[in-house]
Amino acid sequence: MSQKFQASVQHRGDVSYVKLGGVIDEDNELADLVDKIPTGTAVIDLGEIERINSCGVRDWVNWLSKLENNGTRSVLVECSPAIVAQINLVNNFTGNGAVKSFYVPYFCPECDEEKVLLVEATDMGPPPHEPPTCRCDECDLVMDFDDMPDSYFAFLSNQKKLAEPDKINGAMRELGRESTDGSGKAKLRSRASQPQLSGVSRPSVPSLPSIQRSGSQPPSGAIARTPSRSQLGSQPPTGPGPGPLSGARLSNSAGNNFNFAAQSMSSPVTAPPRSNALVVVLVTILLGAIGVLAYLVLTK
Repeated sequence: MSQKFQASVQHRGDVSYVKLGGVIDEDNELADLVDKIPTGTAVIDLGEIERINSCGVRDWVNWLSKLENNGTRSVLVECSPAIVAQINLVNNFTGNGAVKSFYVPYFCPECDEEKVLLVEATDMGPPPHEPPTCRCDECDLVMDFDDMPDSYFAFLSNQKKLAEPDKINGAMRELGRESTDGSGKAKLRSRASQPQLSGVSRPSVPSLPSIQRSGSQPPSGAIARTPSRSQLGSQPPTGPGPGPLSGARLSNSAGNNFNFAAQSMSSPVTAPPRSNALVVVLVTILLGAIGVLAYLVLTK
């Protein structure tokens, strides 16, 4: 189930660290945070935002506008993929603020692992933007970027320059909100530990029926993830097909065709037998001719 909206505010000088989590919908409490954030810089952590609906977007934009009217500059850090999607869709989603860091989703086709990597916006460089290389913790292979680069990194083309980055980084270090795991490496977290990413999982595609000699059936249902390389050798579980043209019937039909083709190729090609009637006629004519010749010889 979705988590409810959560918020906390910490202060260091004129820098306020605002931690948001859960769901930003019509039941959010953003309006109550205006009086808790003084004039200065508001570092807004969005790494634990699960999703945001249309009512939440409206309240979010109005909330940032109120902060700006009070003289507060906003800096967005650790933006989850759900937030990145809204930044790319809504023109004024960031207001006059800037995105400092955001999560990039990855998927490992070998071991079926999903992770997100925290990336600094300043490290992405000029366009065209490409996702950084990320290795899987399980198999150490390079993971696949789980989105379209042109659409996911589109907001970076209009990215505002971050004001006083050293001041913001110092405040985040003091508050224990560093963008690294303590060893200088960027944060790499599993999606399974982040409920906010459940709504942006890797899109699934219809599974294709496999060609089989036996009558085993593929799993029921029309939607399934494309099998990984480690799963290609396994047989699909049995189950009823979804309709008159189910995957099981397609599989059985393909298997029958495969067997017929194999038998046809292995058996020798034989010529059609000659007609027995034609042979009898030829033999009769030959015997008649021999009889006529014998008669002519004897009567001379």
